[in-house]
Amino acid sequence: MRKTLMLASAFALLATTLSAVAATDEKLASQAHVKMPEAREIALKTFPGKIVKEELEKEKGGSGLRYSFDIAANGVTREIGVDAKDGKVLENSIDNGKD
Repeated sequence: MRKTLMLASAFALLATTLSAVAATDEKLASQAHVKMPEAREIALKTFPGKIVKEELEKEKGGSGLRYSFDIAANGVTREIGVDAKDGKVLENSIDNGKD
């Protein structure tokens, strides 16, 4: 019974956390003039390959709102940052794995 209660509490906490993350993601997305599909195209033109990770985040540089893509090709993973307000490439570097 105690394990069931602990598990239920853990799932409730996880659901609350995921809901808060989703609300934050929606808020950030509503501030972006460039939408995710367009940002993906820009990133893949910068470094063709397979997108293995993508996110919209607040970060210094440009407008302060950027898409970050980890793109893998030929054994190399690069991080491509695209400004979410004007579509400019803000970063094109070898991924350091500290994400």
